[in-house]
Amino acid sequence: MNSEQFTTFDLREEGAIAWVTFDFPPVNVQGLPMLADLNLLADGLESNGEIKVVVFQSAHPEIWVAHADTNFLKNMSTQAVAREDVELLDLQSTLERISSLPQATIAKIEGFARGGGHEFALACDMRFAARGKAKFMQMEVGMGILPCGGGASRMARQVGLGRALEIILGAQDFDADQAEAYGTINQAMDPEKIGPHVEALAKRIARFPAESIEACKRAVYASIDLPIDEALKEEAYWLYQATSKTPAIKRFKTADEGGLQFDMANQRNWSNMVLDVQEIN
Repeated sequence: MNSEQFTTFDLREEGAIAWVTFDFPPVNVQGLPMLADLNLLADGLESNGEIKVVVFQSAHPEIWVAHADTNFLKNMSTQAVAREDVELLDLQSTLERISSLPQATIAKIEGFARGGGHEFALACDMRFAARGKAKFMQMEVGMGILPCGGGASRMARQVGLGRALEIILGAQDFDADQAEAYGTINQAMDPEKIGPHVEALAKRIARFPAESIEACKRAVYASIDLPIDEALKEEAYWLYQATSKTPAIKRFKTADEGGLQFDMANQRNWSNMVLDVQEIN
């Protein structure tokens, strides 16, 4: 992918990691240009087996991604639509494409992420936020609407019903530590630690097979959307998708025939072992 084709962010590919840095003055507003860029990015990633991790960050010192652009919100229909006639909104379909990417997606949040920006973060697989910098909010109820970029739909899946309604109906800012306590982010981190942590995590994930990364994602997402019996079938389905495309069986055979699994030194060192085994292809 060519970074010059995007107008709202810069793209840098480093090995199997794509670093997406939003840089759309003055405030990284989430408007039609950003949605167009995100769809173009998804076009390039959906069938890309070389990129395994995508990190979304910002060049703005105070904002990660701002709310949806009121320029297109003001043109929404004022007529109620019958349920059978409803179609997905552009923001919903775009963020669903981001959520459905085969790559692992990480939001590295060092500024404000309100409204549609917060919904974008929720559409990513993992979220890390800097203390003293990150601020979150869903303000839509106060404007007379509701979170409509997946916020009303994803929030309860992330934090539970009561907390989701507190966040959505309260329409108040909450910081990184509150977000960690709520469960909307993975971890709140000191500003000097978030960069090294996200980079180390991205590089670690990028060492694993692309097919097993996708299989893990599909199975975990199915677990919150399907009854347990159907979710378990999805888990088994994606297991065979992985074993058919990765060196998994060769790695298991090596571990078994070499007696590696019975070695206590190995049992004490699985965190490093899982990296060492990447040499078996």
